[in-house]
Amino acid sequence: MLNQMTCTLIISTYNRPDALKLCLLSAINQSLLPSEIIIGDDGSREETAKVIDEIRAISPVPIVHVWQEDSGFRLAKMRNKCVVAAKGEYIIECDGDIILHRHFVRDHMSMAKRGHYLKGGRVNLGKELTDKLCAKGEKAKVGFFTPGVEAKRENSLYMPRFARMIAPYYRRHKESALGCNMSFFKDDFFAINGYDEYYVGWGGEDIDFGRRLQRNGLSKLHLKFAGIVFHLWHEDKFMYNKDQNLEHSKRIDEQQPVRCRDGADKYLSPDGEAIIIK
Repeated sequence: MLNQMTCTLIISTYNRPDALKLCLLSAINQSLLPSEIIIGDDGSREETAKVIDEIRAISPVPIVHVWQEDSGFRLAKMRNKCVVAAKGEYIIECDGDIILHRHFVRDHMSMAKRGHYLKGGRVNLGKELTDKLCAKGEKAKVGFFTPGVEAKRENSLYMPRFARMIAPYYRRHKESALGCNMSFFKDDFFAINGYDEYYVGWGGEDIDFGRRLQRNGLSKLHLKFAGIVFHLWHEDKFMYNKDQNLEHSKRIDEQQPVRCRDGADKYLSPDGEAIIIK
């Protein structure tokens, strides 16, 4: 599907401007640029807006800042608002605390296929390396041999031809989705009403989203050895509601819905156009 459609890269963030800067620098230096970048901001302070303005000034593509009030960890709501605001036909999602491999967007776009969505993995960087990269605040190059990788170093191996061969089969029945590295067609998103905004706090929203895509007839393609991201170290600060979220996910799975009740449709007018996002 490469070069045949428009693409929006959505980056979710919350009060981590040093990490977001590294992420945005990697995003605007892609071998294939997205049509636009949308920053989904779950209530960050002014420092984040300053970083976005700094990178916007040198970006070759438009950067849109979608902000909502800080009222708890509301990632599902934020992602719904961003997809509604997106102009691209194809959506790529990642988090603002990752560094994108140079061919990240190209890999997602080249493997995009109707009837499918893509789920990638990540390489986890350690605290010392993360602190060093964030302190520099410059475009970072990280790879298999970089000292300071904490876990999943094998995920940094770049083998796109092999990745394409194994995508339909690798971990076929494992995790349905990973919000920090996935992509899908925008109309498939609206067919299931996007993310379930019941999920507040950590856990469950991306898995539920992937399962409902599958119930609607889509198959998962797993990006292994392509679509690579390097996850910057952080403490786990937003684990509240974990048990409640996972219990909700289990209950919903038993009901087997395709569309969620509390989803993206509230941000659309009756004729399907985006309305004022609050």
